[in-house]
Amino acid sequence: MNASLAVTTPVDAMTLIEMAEERLFASATALREAAFGHRIALCAIINARSGNCTMDCHFCSQSRHNHTPIDVFPLLPEEQLRQRILELAELPVARIGVVTSGPALGGEELERLCGVIASLPDGVRGRVCGSLGRLPGKSLNRLKTVGLTRLHHNLETSQSWYPHICTSQTWDQRRQTVLTAVQAGLTPCCGGLFGLGESWKDRVDLAFSLKAMGVRHVPMNFLHPHPKTPLALRRPLEADEALRIIAVFRHILPDATLRVCGGRPVTLGDRQHKMFAAGANALMTGDYLTTPGLGVARDLDMIAAEGLEVNCDTEC
Repeated sequence: MNASLAVTTPVDAMTLIEMAEERLFASATALREAAFGHRIALCAIINARSGNCTMDCHFCSQSRHNHTPIDVFPLLPEEQLRQRILELAELPVARIGVVTSGPALGGEELERLCGVIASLPDGVRGRVCGSLGRLPGKSLNRLKTVGLTRLHHNLETSQSWYPHICTSQTWDQRRQTVLTAVQAGLTPCCGGLFGLGESWKDRVDLAFSLKAMGVRHVPMNFLHPHPKTPLALRRPLEADEALRIIAVFRHILPDATLRVCGGRPVTLGDRQHKMFAAGANALMTGDYLTTPGLGVARDLDMIAAEGLEVNCDTEC
C-alpha cells in the first residue's frame, strides 16, 4: 500500500487488520499529516446533568437501569454552567462540550441552556458543542439560533451490533438525530465506543456508515468497564488493538478529525503517545463524565514530546 493511500471499500479496510504495525502506522501518520500537519486539537467537556437516564445502554454508568455509584444531579444552575464554560475557555481547547444525561434535553432545561449559550462572549460561544440526547428538529433549530454550532451524538457501534448494547432506542433513531442536526445547520460530531464485544467487521461497518453520512468529526471512545453495569466484567481492549482501530479509521476517513476520548487512560496506558502515530489528530483532555482524566498539563506535555503542537482552530 502507498504510504498515503486511503482505503475505499470495507474489503480493503479488513486487509489492514493483520498488517504489520510499523507499516500501518506509517501510512496512518502520512494520512494525518496530509490532512492536519503536525497540529493536535483538544476538547473538554462539562457533565452538566448527571445520571437517572431512562435508556438501558449496557455500558453506561448514568443509566437508571444500572447501579453504578455516581453523582446524580439535574441541569447545573445557569451561572454555574456559564462559569464552567468560561473557565474551560481559558485553556487551549478548541471545543467545549456541554453534556447532559437522559434521552433528550427539553422544556425548561433546554431554554435555560439556550440562555447560557446566548449570554457567552462571541469568541467562546462558537467553541461550545452540545451532547444533549435525541433532540427533535425544533430543539436543534432553537439551539442553532442562539449560537450552538456543533452537536455530538454517537452511533456507538455498527447497526447490526447495536441491539446487543441497547434496547431502549434503535441505531436508526440515533442516525436520524445526526441527520436532523445537519438539516438544522449544525456540524455533527459522531463516532463510537469500542470494546463492547463487537467484531472487526462491526468496526469497519461503523466507519463506513460515518463516511456515507459525511461526518468529519469522529470521537473514538474505548470501554472503561463501570461497576454494576452489564459490561462490568468485560476486559478493556489491549492498547495494540485500540491503536489499530484508530489506524483503520484513519484510512477509511482520511480527512476526518479523529478524537480519542473516553477510556483513553485505562485502554492505552503508557502507549497513549502512540495514538498520533496511529492517526489521531485530536483528543479530549481533562476529566470525563464520571471518571477522571490525566489532566490538561500532562496532555500538553505529551503532545510537545511528540514534536506536535496544539491546534486551537474551532473547526477541528
